[in-house]
Order: sequence, then structure tokens, then C-alpha cells
Amino acid sequence: MERETAGSSPQGHSRWFVIITAIFITSLVTANIIAVKLIYVFGVVVPAAIIIFPISYIAGDVLTEVYGYSKARQVIWLGFFCNLITVTAVWCGQMLPAAPFWHGQEAYEQILGYTPRLLAASFAAYLVGEFANSLVLAKMKIATKGRWLWTRTIGSTVVGQGLDSLVFISLAFLGTVSLASLASIIVTQWLGKTLYEAAATPLTYVVVNFLKRGEGIDVYDYDTSFNPLAVTK
Repeated sequence: MERETAGSSPQGHSRWFVIITAIFITSLVTANIIAVKLIYVFGVVVPAAIIIFPISYIAGDVLTEVYGYSKARQVIWLGFFCNLITVTAVWCGQMLPAAPFWHGQEAYEQILGYTPRLLAASFAAYLVGEFANSLVLAKMKIATKGRWLWTRTIGSTVVGQGLDSLVFISLAFLGTVSLASLASIIVTQWLGKTLYEAAATPLTYVVVNFLKRGEGIDVYDYDTSFNPLAVTK
């Protein structure tokens, strides 16, 4: 059973839970759409998704810290299926015949088209990274007895974002670029995303403290099942 320090877990979903969930999913879907563009920042080439994808991890941290791993697990799977719907709709739009007077098919396919390999890499990396992030944070919360929030948000990000970058880059590009380049891309993305979330730590503190006071809830996952496929607590 989940243990809480104050109040009890709401039977339904509060408006704040819905808002954080919406931010999580919007960040995820947006990141996958804009990731096709490569940008040049501080002498490093990275996908444009780096400007928003870490927000999904911040929202995930807030969900796990306040509402617990069980609720975060629901949102992670919801995000997965929402992204699947988006990808399916984009693919259907690509396959449908274009109007005779519309000449944007090539641009549509170049920007929004996905190869099966990239899709598989993206979905696998998302699930591995998000579940690792949530699990580490929940476990660290118990170990620290709820103290030192910054150690949990940054520590979970180091693991989650590291695995996300490792899985995605490896599955998507192994065999197409040198191992040295592959390692460089993985480390660059990992460090960039981790520094992003570290810089957002003060904001995370504000949001977490606000929600704990407003919701009257602070879940500790003492008896929670950490099986990503579990349908119960």
C-alpha cells in the first residue's frame, strides 16, 4: 500500500493532476514532431526536441513525487498511446492521396515522415527512460525519507535521460555512424537534458510544494508494485 504523509490519495483526478498530465503529454508529442530539425547550439548539433523534451521528465518527476509511482505509470502509458495515435494520424495523412493543386507532399514526408527504425527506437527509449526515471525517484524518496528533493529529481534524470539517449541513439543509428560519433551524440544529449532539468530544479520545488499543500497528499511508494505492466498498485 502507498503511504502518504498528509491527506489521502484522491479517488478521482484533481484539476492539477490533469494539468500536469496534459503538460507531460504535450511536451512528449511536440518533441517527437520537432525532433526532425537539427539545431546548432554552443557548437553542438542536437535535435530541436531538446528544447521541450526534458519538460516531460520534469512533469514526470512532479507526478511521481506528489502522486506516486502508480499514478505516474498510468500517465506514462497514456503518453505512449497518445503518441501512437499522433504517429498513426501523421502516417495516414501521408498515405492519403493529395489534392491535385497541393504540392506539399514531399515536404510533408520529409518533415513528418518516420522510418520504422526511428519509430521503434523512439518508443523503446521513451518507455525505458520514463519508467527508469519514475522508479529511481520513488525509490530515492523512500531512502531519503522525503528530504533533499533535488537529489531525487537530478538523480532520476541522470538515470532516465541517460537510458533514453542510449537506447534511442543506439537503436536508431547503430551501423550508420561510427561508434565514436555514436558515443559523442549519446553523451551530448544526456548531458544537455540533465543540465536542463538541473537548471529547472527551483521551479520543480515551487510546483511540488504547491501541489503537496494544495492537494494534501505526499505519496511514499512503500508497498507499490514497480512492475511497468501492473494494472494495480
